Amino acid sequence: MRVLVDTVTFIWALRSPELISRHAFSALESEATIRELSSISITEIGMMHSAGKLNFDKGAVIDGVEDLKLRVLPYSEEHAFRLFDLECHHADPFDRQIIVQALTENIPVITPDEKFRVYAGLRIIW
Repeated sequence: MRVLVDTVTFIWALRSPELISRHAFSALESEATIRELSSISITEIGMMHSAGKLNFDKGAVIDGVEDLKLRVLPYSEEHAFRLFDLECHHADPFDRQIIVQALTENIPVITPDEKFRVYAGLRIIW
């Protein structure tokens, strides 16, 4: 199974794994799971770090990707064009880009974020 790890799940997996549900943690740990992190999540973390809102530097992200055995999912032209058709249930641009990636790739997102649940067709693991 292929999954897309949301930004908050990535951070919690490295800093506060006790916050991750058993079901989500099981999906993250399974050897059968292909775990992906959006390049958008890396951008979001980098911007939050630069703004002083998150103490999570580039080295921590690189190490986290390696430790969690994640593949980085590039943000493509196809993903970008899907934004034109996405309902606007909330305005967070990072979330919306991650959502269109998951919908386009037809993979579930591992996230505790309730806002994701309102998007038709989006599968959530939590």
